[in-house]
Amino acid sequence: MATRNVIKIGDEILRKISKPVKNFDENLWELLDDMRETMYKNDGAGLAAVQVGVLKQAIVMEINNMYFELINPEIVKQEGEEIAKEGCLSVGGVQEYVKRPHKVTVRAKDRYGYDIEITGEGYLARCICHETDHLKGILFVDKIEKGYKE
Repeated sequence: MATRNVIKIGDEILRKISKPVKNFDENLWELLDDMRETMYKNDGAGLAAVQVGVLKQAIVMEINNMYFELINPEIVKQEGEEIAKEGCLSVGGVQEYVKRPHKVTVRAKDRYGYDIEITGEGYLARCICHETDHLKGILFVDKIEKGYKE
């Protein structure tokens, strides 16, 4: 495993659309392992492959001591909404309020190509939405709730 550099806002790659993963092989596993190590080193809760310069639909997250890898994720259900602060390793130091669904269900593949489905609420749902947005070239700063205060 190795840490990789986190791409920062302003780099055009963050605005590109990631491509579906087709090969579930050692190259993917190395990418996922490197992403996990990079996320931990930078005290993040989630990381999308594009944030380390790889345009593949791959996400790693750790929420409440549960580690997730989502390959080719697709949000298939959303419920409710809530507004909370978010930050991003690619934006650095900025936290702003963003409206997200309270509950989401995501379908994806695991590192071996097997189908998985996860339903998450609250912070897990927020993280799933945040990271899947990265795969579409969307950053949380695009969704800031203007004028919102606690």
